[in-house]
Amino acid sequence: MDTTILEHVTLPTNGIRLHVAQSGSRYGSLVILLHGFPEFWYGWRRQIKPLAEAGFRVWVPDQRGYNLSDKPRGTAAYRFDELANDVIGLIDAAGVEKCYLAGHDWGAAVAWWVALKHPERLNKIAIINVPHPVIMARTLTSNLAQLRRSWYMFFFQIPFFTEAILRNDDWELMVRMLLDTSKQGSFTNEDIEKYRQAWWRKGAVTSMLSWYRAALQMPPDMSGDMHIKVPTLILWGAQDITIGREMAQPSLDLCDEGKLVLFENSSHWVQLDASDAVNQHLIDFFTAA
Repeated sequence: MDTTILEHVTLPTNGIRLHVAQSGSRYGSLVILLHGFPEFWYGWRRQIKPLAEAGFRVWVPDQRGYNLSDKPRGTAAYRFDELANDVIGLIDAAGVEKCYLAGHDWGAAVAWWVALKHPERLNKIAIINVPHPVIMARTLTSNLAQLRRSWYMFFFQIPFFTEAILRNDDWELMVRMLLDTSKQGSFTNEDIEKYRQAWWRKGAVTSMLSWYRAALQMPPDMSGDMHIKVPTLILWGAQDITIGREMAQPSLDLCDEGKLVLFENSSHWVQLDASDAVNQHLIDFFTAA
């Protein structure tokens, strides 16, 4: 990352302003990378330079509620439709009709939803370690093991109390969540300090938790055709202890044109654990005809 030229800008989209780290050629095809919880743009630190050097125009936003981006109040501001519309606004801000979209964790959930609601704005999507929304919803109601893995989603529903618990010990619980769900060395002490700085920003913790609160309290409408029409690459760390690998294949089955790559020795944070392989898969997928 030291030699990566990054430009940091703030862009209007969907009635708010998002901080975006940008790199690569202004004339290259646009790639937008969406981070998950509890990260910010820095979660893609090992992908930005390789994608930029491959000729892409790389945009990596702090999603709404995170780090330097706006943090609108109220749970309703974090519904799936709003999150997807943020991405559409960024595509508009770039002055292009379509982009390549990649997401990890919550960012992957947003990427799924953009592909469902706005397929005409996407060339392709890449998904990392999050199932199709239909599969996630179905599994949470039928699979006790996954319900246990997702305990934190329910803990995060408690307003004020959860925020206080997370802040009280300088985010040690959040740090443990990162370290316990990743391979050794994927997060350095320097990385952790950058995350702590982002979490301490005013309003950040409630906004970050509002993603989970909106998902359970205001679930998206999944009554229509939920098949993914754009070409899809699913990259999955098989050692993920938070999201079961049994959801990967059913997610692929909902893609009209999809490919699944399992990383048998990688965790939920496969883009960090196996960054070189992930980068090559992304570049190959986005450049293929």
